[in-house]
Amino acid sequence: MKKKKITKQMLIRTVYVYVITYLVLLVAILGLMYAYPKQELHLLLNSHHSSIQDTFFKYYSLLAEWPLYAIALLPLLWRKIKMAIFFAMCELTGGSILQILKHVISTDRPVSVFENYSHLELPLVQGVTMHHSNSFPSGHASTFFMFCTCCVIIHACHYIQKHNTYSVRSKILFNTALFVLLVLAAMGAYSRVYLSQHFLSDVCVGSIIGFITPFLMYYFFWNKIPKFKNEDKI
Repeated sequence: MKKKKITKQMLIRTVYVYVITYLVLLVAILGLMYAYPKQELHLLLNSHHSSIQDTFFKYYSLLAEWPLYAIALLPLLWRKIKMAIFFAMCELTGGSILQILKHVISTDRPVSVFENYSHLELPLVQGVTMHHSNSFPSGHASTFFMFCTCCVIIHACHYIQKHNTYSVRSKILFNTALFVLLVLAAMGAYSRVYLSQHFLSDVCVGSIIGFITPFLMYYFFWNKIPKFKNEDKI
């Protein structure tokens, strides 16, 4: 069966649930940042700790340090080289932008900022090594959103090619998967606030970088990534 040619407009229409839900979340975050001072908002967001949450977010946050990169290489096992190159291009481009911003802006992390507010107690999680500098933007938040947005784009390409007609059931399952990916990315970003490694503004900008970069890479470079022998199209 001849596979469909996926246009950029077709892709955006397919992932609109993911895009719109993220934009709604972003507007809500910007509203919180406008309504509250940075330090007050940070305490508001991470003042309710429990042992279960501490353990969960402590280890969930670590996924962005290397496990997600390893998972991004799994397509190579199925000879999906183009897919792996796409992941790598997104991570390298987004990571480069993020590191430049980190070192040019170079802001203090929450643990350093709150040293100047002795009357405020910053909730910390035992066993987490605290960082003090290069807070803005959050690399972990960017990695979570980069990985999940890449998965959304690749999943959407498969969905478009595998379905000549779209049943209500297939649409529900597909959009549920997109929503789950967004939740997973958002939890990863929030984990950085919960652990007091970043302020909300840090993870907000990190998420924007992670969200936008895969779409830009797809828009400008997807069709320029060479096809490889024995590799199916995505």
